[in-house]
Amino acid sequence: MVDKDKILLAVEYFEKAYRLHLKGEVNEAIDAYRKSIDCYPTPKAHNFLGWALSLLGKFEEAIEECKIAIELDPEYGNPYNDIGTYLINLNRYDDSIYWFQKALKANDYDSRHIPLYNLGRVFEKKGMWFTALKYYNDSMNQDPDFQPAKLAYYKLLAQLN
Repeated sequence: MVDKDKILLAVEYFEKAYRLHLKGEVNEAIDAYRKSIDCYPTPKAHNFLGWALSLLGKFEEAIEECKIAIELDPEYGNPYNDIGTYLINLNRYDDSIYWFQKALKANDYDSRHIPLYNLGRVFEKKGMWFTALKYYNDSMNQDPDFQPAKLAYYKLLAQLN
């Protein structure tokens, strides 16, 4: 049986963590995310803890938190994309492709333009410019207002001319 008080406390800690996170108080946010998880672990809390850890350059720890989020809910798309992003930061481009593709297949994910954009970044770094352009274009088709994809697409296109 689930303890409703623990869930409410977990939500309180998560909301506090998120506010701290947005204010740039990352270490304090990490502590609050961990308290939230101690009360009641959720995929979102683990994913956001990973994000906070990544801001401190702790990419391996961030990846582990995202993997826990995936174990808790394999259909939650954010941690797949985030793992891919952390792998880019670790210069593990080939490894990141798998995770971005998993993000695209996740049922609970509304931001498909982001892994498409990230795949473009990976293929651009690998020197596969036309594949990168395809993914940037796919990202723009998913979300025409997503500026990073537009900028990357037109910058790369200009370099190829």
